[in-house]
Amino acid sequence: MLVWAIASQKGGVGKTTTVASLAGWCQRENIRCLIIDTDPHASLTSYLGFDYNSIERNLYDLYIQKDLTKEKVLECITHTNFPNLDIIASSMTLATIDRKLSGQSGVGRILSRALDLIKEEYDVVIVDCPPVLGALMVNALVASTSILVPTQTEFLSLKGLEGMVRTFSIMKKADSECNINYTVIPTMYDKRTKASRTSLEFLKAHYKDNLWNAQIPIDTLFRESSQRGMPITMLDEKCRGAVAYYQLLVDVISKELINNVEKVTPNVAAIVSFEEKEKASKETQDVDIVADDMGSMLS
Repeated sequence: MLVWAIASQKGGVGKTTTVASLAGWCQRENIRCLIIDTDPHASLTSYLGFDYNSIERNLYDLYIQKDLTKEKVLECITHTNFPNLDIIASSMTLATIDRKLSGQSGVGRILSRALDLIKEEYDVVIVDCPPVLGALMVNALVASTSILVPTQTEFLSLKGLEGMVRTFSIMKKADSECNINYTVIPTMYDKRTKASRTSLEFLKAHYKDNLWNAQIPIDTLFRESSQRGMPITMLDEKCRGAVAYYQLLVDVISKELINNVEKVTPNVAAIVSFEEKEKASKETQDVDIVADDMGSMLS
């Protein structure tokens, strides 16, 4: 089972949209996906059309368990209206979790232990992190196989990215066995504006080793999808925003096949295999076309 933490120490950069969009593609591709809302503001929970007040058990209930069992973890999971897509919802009470867990040992690995108990139930878990460094974010980062850092292509978000990278360094220094595989995802990119172009060039200059080679563009359907309580893939899978997130999904899986192949299930690997076959087929067609053209010239 793969675990992807979507993290940034800057709000409004597209974290929740990234979780919902990737989860939407997983759902469409028959990948069993669990999303976890660790932000007390419960934006992801609302995105999927839930009122956190009406959900019987949420992430807070998981964190306060004295003895975690598979059954207790499963009790905190809510099924959505979409096949293959479940959620562990957020709650405002999560804002008190740092104080609640203060002084306890191993508080940074609670989520890791919980997910390990249900690793046979899902192919991919995607965690929406709060913008504040604390127990909730640390748990998500420690549990992850990959970390995606959405970064709006504008100056203030670049400052948030710097803080996030410092956090990775601190975690690595505190625990040398902590595995940090992060990818910077440029979001809300508008090539018509100088601010977006300048910000992207900055990212290429300073984060080239960890920068995704594409961008998530501005797309009005992102707003509509959140208003309608469903991922953008369910509105229009061919719109530019949805297409960009599909490419991100393929690229992240390709990276996981290198770094964490033992955790990649056949359902997940099938996406990359299909893409490779499609690419090979297109290249063969292109060669045939060139050969036909050359044959016509030589005949």
